Amino acid sequence: MAITRQRLRQLVGLSEEPITLRAAHLEQRGDYLVEHLTLTIGETEVRGILTRPLEARGRLPAILYGHSHGGAYGIGADELLDGREYLLDPLGPIFARAGYVTLCIDMPVFGKRATVSEGYAAKALLWYGKGLFGQMLCDHAAALTYLAARADVDPSRIGAFGISMGCTLSYWLAAMDERIAAVAHLCCFADLRTMIEQGAHDGHGIYLVVPGLLNEADAGAIGALVAPRPQLICIGEADALTPPLAVERAFAETSAAYAQAPERLRLVSEPGVGHRETPRMRAAMLAFFAEHLG
Repeated sequence: MAITRQRLRQLVGLSEEPITLRAAHLEQRGDYLVEHLTLTIGETEVRGILTRPLEARGRLPAILYGHSHGGAYGIGADELLDGREYLLDPLGPIFARAGYVTLCIDMPVFGKRATVSEGYAAKALLWYGKGLFGQMLCDHAAALTYLAARADVDPSRIGAFGISMGCTLSYWLAAMDERIAAVAHLCCFADLRTMIEQGAHDGHGIYLVVPGLLNEADAGAIGALVAPRPQLICIGEADALTPPLAVERAFAETSAAYAQAPERLRLVSEPGVGHRETPRMRAAMLAFFAEHLG
């Protein structure tokens, strides 16, 4: 089921707020740098964490990093530096050493913004026909604007990455915003209608509910909007959030959009693997960004 980029933006409610850098604290950690940022998106103060190479000249490729959920609301952007139990190790330092400027901000109800519960925030928005995921994507788009405007970033070479909730943030924003040149996402790509048929949808947080979406589109159609830009999809075949049939249906719809450039879409599917990153996924992701952003 096809959907236009503009219609998806309408359903999600994507309307980017202005973003301003209020403060920055620079820290050197061995062979890379960390910037602790205080940003204002609209009227909301938002924490950002950015990693970059210790020594670099000119404009660098960059990665917009969407942090995950995992029920750990207090972590948020700290994931970039500290990692998560389902990541092999933290990616902020690895991306910096590979030559990328990488930015992660706290999503609503996470990190320094964990002042109310997910349910509290989502229910209030749903009463108005809106969704928490739409608010997250608006903030993620604002973070992209800040990243693209930095003097050390090449705005034509910005990729997006995330695992779990960060996966959905990454490929949904890439579908709606062509400033993202390439996207790699892990462990959350699956047909939502199939998830509902199989009774597996309740494993996802209420944040992901977009009112009316399934009347017009599903995950595969959203992934298709990324085409022909490069896209890497990684899933574990034993992951309850990505059942095999749901992945098969979503990937079939996305891959149809890459018929003229099939080499730009890749699926890494790991048998017997649950909701976690694997060495094969990590190697594929780093090679993917090196090819398409480097």
